Amino acid sequence: MRLRTKIILLAVLPLVASLALLAVAVRMQESRLARREHDLVERAYMEARRTELRNYVALAISTVQPLYDQHGTEKYAGPDDELNRQHALKLLASLDYGPDGYFFVYDLKGNVLMHSRQPELLGRNLWELRDAQGRPTIQQLIARARAGGGYVDYSWRKPSSGQAAAKLGYVVALERWQWMVGTGLYLDDIQSTMAQLDRDASANIGITLLWIVGIAVFGVALISVTGMALNFSEYRLAETKLRRLAHQVVQSQEDERAHLARELHDGVSQTLVSTKLLVEAAIENPVRGAMLASLNKALSRLNGCLTEVRRISHRLRPALLDTLGLPAALQHLGHEFDEAGPTRAVVHTDGAPQDLPEVVKTVLFRVAQESLTNVAKHAGATQLVLNLGLLDDGTLCMAISDDGRGFDSTAMQVNPELGIGLRNMRERMASIDGTLQVTAVLGHGTLIEARLPAAVLARWTAGTTGMAK
Repeated sequence: MRLRTKIILLAVLPLVASLALLAVAVRMQESRLARREHDLVERAYMEARRTELRNYVALAISTVQPLYDQHGTEKYAGPDDELNRQHALKLLASLDYGPDGYFFVYDLKGNVLMHSRQPELLGRNLWELRDAQGRPTIQQLIARARAGGGYVDYSWRKPSSGQAAAKLGYVVALERWQWMVGTGLYLDDIQSTMAQLDRDASANIGITLLWIVGIAVFGVALISVTGMALNFSEYRLAETKLRRLAHQVVQSQEDERAHLARELHDGVSQTLVSTKLLVEAAIENPVRGAMLASLNKALSRLNGCLTEVRRISHRLRPALLDTLGLPAALQHLGHEFDEAGPTRAVVHTDGAPQDLPEVVKTVLFRVAQESLTNVAKHAGATQLVLNLGLLDDGTLCMAISDDGRGFDSTAMQVNPELGIGLRNMRERMASIDGTLQVTAVLGHGTLIEARLPAAVLARWTAGTTGMAK
């Protein structure tokens, strides 16, 4: 999988996961709110209908109340009272509200006295009438009326459709006439209203989820386009840096070769030539005193030549690094730097391990060598401090600080022509799974920290031991 794809996935997956969790949370919350709204609306609606039923019945009773109160006692049942009952039934039959709103009157034995929407029931006794669930409908109504009146849920044929439907009734009893007077509201209208409310809530939830999906698609598309643009920009920048780095590497090799050639030509080669001339002079002039003088000069110059060869060899790779270890090599490097001036170098290697893997010693030495070279060329520092040691967590740390002029690290990272030495050091540390951190402030010096975690150091050590075995 390409790095670009990994980066885009790292950006897209958390976004998609977050939006998915948000969608689930919104779905659950809106469903909970929809159920709560459903319950609240249903309770409010039912309460309003109950109040409406109670008022209807109260209105009906108030209509026949003068006729009911016209004769005084329950024992009275004369002709006039019978006329009042018939007149009351006519009045109740004339009252209605809406296509399915009507009043009914039964006596307390279950006989139908008045039913304005189903006149075919008049005179029938429905005491034993039961609904589809086996509940005695009329018995329940009469029992509620005898108990002081109230609400009863039952099933009854709806006049407008001719189909049985759930109904909420309210009944009261007129004890002196032995009547049950009531009315009812069919609940299928309520159920239809609540179903419409649920459909509207579901539609709102669906719209919200569509918005979330749209935002997710837009976010993924935006991240993808941005990632591609950044990748293209980074690719061009990396390509430029790589070309510069390759050029710098080649140039560094050529500079090193040219420097080595000058060192050999101007130092070793000249010394050997002069030594050759002295030896030839001693051969051509066999006089003992003159010959000994020429040979002594030749020997002195050969010793100087050997010293120069050792210096060049040490510069290429110090023997101390292989014999006495990294701390001694760094001490020697600091001593040479201090003698070269004008920057004073102080090296602390207390507590630093002597026995390190070859690759670790080489990388850290080259990083220190490059750092000191940068300080000498660019820093203008008066003092440099190099510390090598183990931290509390076992991390091997080499820190190099100076009090020089510092630099702009941000500009160094952006400009591919700058910071080749720093990139080389970072790549060296990365090759052994280490890190290089550079802290620089203009006018306040520079701090370079090369770190190798304890686990990585142990792995390199174990690998070296295994190879030795």
